[in-house]
Amino acid sequence: MRVYVPLTLAGLAEAHRTGELGTGPLVAYAVTPALREWYRSDDLEELEYAALSRAALASLRLLADRAGAGAGAGAGAGAGATRRRVVVAADVADDAVSAGPGRRVEGDAERGAEDDAASLGEVLLAGPLRLAKAAAVHVDSADAEADVSAAVEALAAADGGDDDAQSVVDGAEDHELLWYATQEIPNLVGPGL
Repeated sequence: MRVYVPLTLAGLAEAHRTGELGTGPLVAYAVTPALREWYRSDDLEELEYAALSRAALASLRLLADRAGAGAGAGAGAGAGATRRRVVVAADVADDAVSAGPGRRVEGDAERGAEDDAASLGEVLLAGPLRLAKAAAVHVDSADAEADVSAAVEALAAADGGDDDAQSVVDGAEDHELLWYATQEIPNLVGPGL
């Protein structure tokens, strides 16, 4: 199963240093039955793009969480950090993926409650995910940084129903994430991260 793990550049640098994307459980996004139903499509490429987009929004939330934590939270935190959305695409065994409460994934015996819009495609990876399992990395280009930074600042208001703030968040989502081979990770994270 292809999963999309949301990160930040600092998180990608840490994964490059340690060789794994955290110790688990990790939140990721995948083509789930609820995502298929929501998008009403059988086109796998279209559905994978939808899962990637969900992970990109989760990456934006990680950036907002880091910004809220302030400069004392370590490398990559605070308003001065490079703000680019990062998503790692990886292939994992189907049994390595589970659904959270009220969610379902391919192969679940019980349907359970329907996903709400905020959790469509969300899955949990139980254990550590080796960076070697990554198939590709998707990262914003440098020209997206201003829009991503503005979206980070507007995210809380958008979540509260502010239409103008939602428009700012949508502005970041208008930027396509660029595809990178895993061999390019050292160039993405650079020596300073």
